[in-house]
Amino acid sequence: MVEESPDPIRGSRSGTAPVPLSVLDLATVGSGLTATEALRTSTDVARLAEARGYHRLWVAEHHSLTGVASSSPAVLLAHLAARTARIRLGSGGVMLPNHAPLVIAEQFGTLEALAPGRIDLGLGRAPGTDGATAAALRRGRTDGAEEFPQQLAELVRFLDDDFPDGHPYARIHAVPGPAQGNPGRPPVWLLGSSGFSAELAGRLGLPFAFAHHFSAAHTVPALQLYRESFRPSDVLDRPYALIAVSALAADREQEAHRQVLTGALAMLRLRSGRPGPVPSPEAAAAYPFTAREREFTDAWLAQVVHGTPDAVREGLDALVARTGADELMVTTNVHGPRARLRSYELLADAYRMPDAVR
Repeated sequence: MVEESPDPIRGSRSGTAPVPLSVLDLATVGSGLTATEALRTSTDVARLAEARGYHRLWVAEHHSLTGVASSSPAVLLAHLAARTARIRLGSGGVMLPNHAPLVIAEQFGTLEALAPGRIDLGLGRAPGTDGATAAALRRGRTDGAEEFPQQLAELVRFLDDDFPDGHPYARIHAVPGPAQGNPGRPPVWLLGSSGFSAELAGRLGLPFAFAHHFSAAHTVPALQLYRESFRPSDVLDRPYALIAVSALAADREQEAHRQVLTGALAMLRLRSGRPGPVPSPEAAAAYPFTAREREFTDAWLAQVVHGTPDAVREGLDALVARTGADELMVTTNVHGPRARLRSYELLADAYRMPDAVR
């Protein structure tokens, strides 16, 4: 039996996993597939994660990327909440500079009202896209990442409905929310891939999620900075650090490499200014890598924990030991749904995670 933790942040471990295991789903769109199929797979992943005892599942905000279907986390989370019953759901993350804080407070207040006690609000300060798309999202506003601390403070005030008397927003209520008798609100997390959000999360006493899956070289320094900066708060009495890691388990090592090469090629194309759907395993295997491209993909794959279930478990355990992470959030970005779903099943089996009570 998988027992729910009363703490919305600190989850209980399942089976032999050294820390709680969670899932980051990007609604990956593979070549030859559609966004409808990608979102259907996200639903299947959420149901599987709940059934196998993963602690939480987050979705991320990305824009103008044809290989990703999760441009609207709040909408996708509402869909997933309606099709699950226990697993925590959240944003990993919502890009705060793209939105008015009041809008985010209302969206996640609505989610909390629909799925009480199951929603997390993870916030990032990057646009989640390129500069031109960011300009289109912000419609000429000049506020951006540098205003993030002020935007965050405003958002938290809206969530708590506690602007002081005399404040211009004192009579504005984010609804659903405390003004309507809703006692709870989503826990706020800060996300980051460098030191800025790590230090801010520490100073504010908030849980911190680090993007190890695309910024592995900065993981240990960022977590150290977070812990050194941490001040106890009403939310946490000690630091809590989650790291997102790319991983894929397959029945055979060769199959694991065949699958993760699709994600590596997709990232190569993105970094080269040629984004698109995730290529098929056949297309990735046949791609004529130049020496420089092969160097990039080899470096990328070195940070993806992949192989047989036992090898992936050993790799994840070593990552926890090296970083001191309090939680691992696994993301598996490959071409098709079958490999992703199979990987999460195999990983749960490797850690002997029991099926959740239905």
